[in-house]
Amino acid sequence: MGSAIDAGRPRSYARVAVLGVGLLGGSFALAARRRGLAHEVVGYAKSPSTLNAALAAGVIDQGADSALRAVTGADLVVLAVPVAATAPLLKQIALGLRPDCLLIDVGSTKADVAISAQEALGRCAHQFVPCHPIAGGELSGVQHARADLFEARRVVVTPLDDTPSERITEACALWERLGANVSRMTPPEHDAAFAAVSHLPHLLAFAYVQALTRQPKGGGYLQLAGPGFRDFTRIAASDAVMWRDVFQANGAEVLQQLQLFKQALAAFEAQMRQGNWTQLEALIRDASGSRQAWSAPSPADDTD
Repeated sequence: MGSAIDAGRPRSYARVAVLGVGLLGGSFALAARRRGLAHEVVGYAKSPSTLNAALAAGVIDQGADSALRAVTGADLVVLAVPVAATAPLLKQIALGLRPDCLLIDVGSTKADVAISAQEALGRCAHQFVPCHPIAGGELSGVQHARADLFEARRVVVTPLDDTPSERITEACALWERLGANVSRMTPPEHDAAFAAVSHLPHLLAFAYVQALTRQPKGGGYLQLAGPGFRDFTRIAASDAVMWRDVFQANGAEVLQQLQLFKQALAAFEAQMRQGNWTQLEALIRDASGSRQAWSAPSPADDTD
């Protein structure tokens, strides 16, 4: 599993290219500027309206009409796009990367990104350090970007097999300067862990809300819902396209976790059907104790 990193002091960057100026990309731009790490921020987005919104809000200094133009001359490039868009974007920018440029991403899956980087970047793959900041929210878009998004949050760094140690150190120092707590894992370790603690919970939340709302009286039941429903279903309001891509990219690990969940659910169901209330209480007590013993690494209003 991950271990804490002491990365030292980061460099500052004359030109930062942010590819994808939504919540995470926009927040990175704002945070880097606030911390004095970026002299100029250039943004790129597929949607002109997104790019114009980022310019109007002062999130970026200028917009580029292509990803390649955005990264040209940059000494830091941040990929903040849906995981399914990472591979084609890497191919588009490979020829524009400076030899001393650090390339990072903020995606929720890592094994697929590592493979895509090695295939798309070729000799430039050693410049890429995959990253996953455990920060965000149900509300996406640059209008929700904020400079403190990464403060006191966990960022998992997942280097490729041949990533030079100095690149890893630089990436860790960068995130720490933005206020994050950094851990290091391999891409497969990352995907297995987050299938359990993030991807499966989102899948269950989506399925539960659908099961409720598709009932004939579901709308009426929903009007009676209180804090428990709100807490359990908060992440079900997350972006559909992003989570479709996550489930596609990390499907094998999510399906494995789903099988384990179904086994646990079957045990609860069996005790109820058999009227074994003492045993049901024991199952609940075990789960309750585990949850009470857990200490959240970040505020409850975040999503990953």
